[in-house]
Amino acid sequence: MTASPHDRLTIGELATRSGLAHSALRYYEGLGLIHAERTGGGQRRYSRQTLRRLAFVRAAQQVGLSLEEVQAALAELPVDRSPTAAQWSTVALSWQSRIDEQIADLERLRTRLTGCIGCGCLSLAKCALYNPGDVQGVEGPGARKLLPQRPRTP
Repeated sequence: MTASPHDRLTIGELATRSGLAHSALRYYEGLGLIHAERTGGGQRRYSRQTLRRLAFVRAAQQVGLSLEEVQAALAELPVDRSPTAAQWSTVALSWQSRIDEQIADLERLRTRLTGCIGCGCLSLAKCALYNPGDVQGVEGPGARKLLPQRPRTP
């Protein structure tokens, strides 16, 4: 089923509606995340469904998925029409374990950070957050990992 020209968005319209820069849209198109048809003059025209795909990409990035993971997920969804509720649900369910892992990581970080603030040591020899097991001790004294590295001048 081919959409009428009035159902197509220019790159400028898509940028305005999605809040993304033209360059980002071209980049996403190059990755195959979105698709455009070309007019006789070579101008891009996007289906209105592209807005949903872009919303999907942004949601996936908020979850922490890489663009490669987004590509894989979008490959399972139709390009020429909006996905069904069941198709969206399948993809969303696949993200739940990723979200659960992120929650667990944040909880571990909170526990370590609370302990670090609570102990007040700020010691690289003892600090489980910055230097677990004093692995930095072999490099000598000093807070190497906490300070920005600057090139030495002769």
